[in-house]
Amino acid sequence: MNIDLSVVIPVYNEEQCLATLFARLYPALDALHIPYEIVFVNDGSRDGSAALLREQFQRRPDVTRVILFNGNFGQHMAIMAGFEQVRGRRIVTLDADLQNPPEEIGRLIAKMDEGHDYIGSIRRRRRDSVFRGIASKTMNLVRERITRIRMTDQGCMLRAYSREIVDAINSCREISTFIPALAYTFAQHPAEIEVEHEERAAGESKYSLYQLIRLNFDLVTAFSLVPLQMYSLAGMLISLLSIVFVGYLAVRRLLIGPEAEGVFTLFGIVFFLLGIALFGIGLLGEYLGRVAQQVRQRPRYLIQAVLEQREPGAALLRTGPATAERSDSKA
Repeated sequence: MNIDLSVVIPVYNEEQCLATLFARLYPALDALHIPYEIVFVNDGSRDGSAALLREQFQRRPDVTRVILFNGNFGQHMAIMAGFEQVRGRRIVTLDADLQNPPEEIGRLIAKMDEGHDYIGSIRRRRRDSVFRGIASKTMNLVRERITRIRMTDQGCMLRAYSREIVDAINSCREISTFIPALAYTFAQHPAEIEVEHEERAAGESKYSLYQLIRLNFDLVTAFSLVPLQMYSLAGMLISLLSIVFVGYLAVRRLLIGPEAEGVFTLFGIVFFLLGIALFGIGLLGEYLGRVAQQVRQRPRYLIQAVLEQREPGAALLRTGPATAERSDSKA
């Protein structure tokens, strides 16, 4: 049977949300009246999420598949594992925390029917804190200026991809990447729609402030050399200004004589230049670190088992070293 829709859902310590997710997700997809599958990827959960996913697979093995990681490899790697396993013509990603209602999936599919190959989503009436909203808008503005990738709401997981775009993403062997941005670069007819946004059904967000900053830093360094170019230009400009300033101090010393007070000014200038130099070293280190990760070619993730039904009435448990490449992408 040809599958029209695959829904990929990464799961990490979502035991409190899964029962509600199952109760809403399956009826929403059944109402579409198209062949579908749901691919859950358990990202090394330490609670009872894996057991609940196994039980759900036993209830609906005809449309449910479960990928079990043997560790925590990050949300993006969970999605990549799902992409490599999906069989659908169109693929939708969804968070397990129900902040994006599964009932909105039908709207994304309807938009793809208009001829679009990638559908992003914009959260309507976001239920985030004021700080998080301002930080998100700031990151969006910086990303758009540096990478020319236009995503109104890069933090919304609810997105739809054509089979061709998912195949292109799977062909990339990057150790660390940002999937929505990568899909945008491959898309010929991208579009965005507004979707509802709800508070978490239960549990806590898995994204800390540090992880959000790292995610955006990965996004910028993975798709643009602008930070390096800006630093190079700033270095040249500061060098020219330094030459002018040294000349000014030399002339002043000849005309007026030495001034003890000028020592503190020089200290301030030196500390400022040292700060810029250290920032530049850190920026270079980020790019070199990405190169080092890539050349090592370590597995991005390790699959412990895959629960799936190959033929009607015959459930299959695949175990063993079903591996793909691991990454240090953030969860």
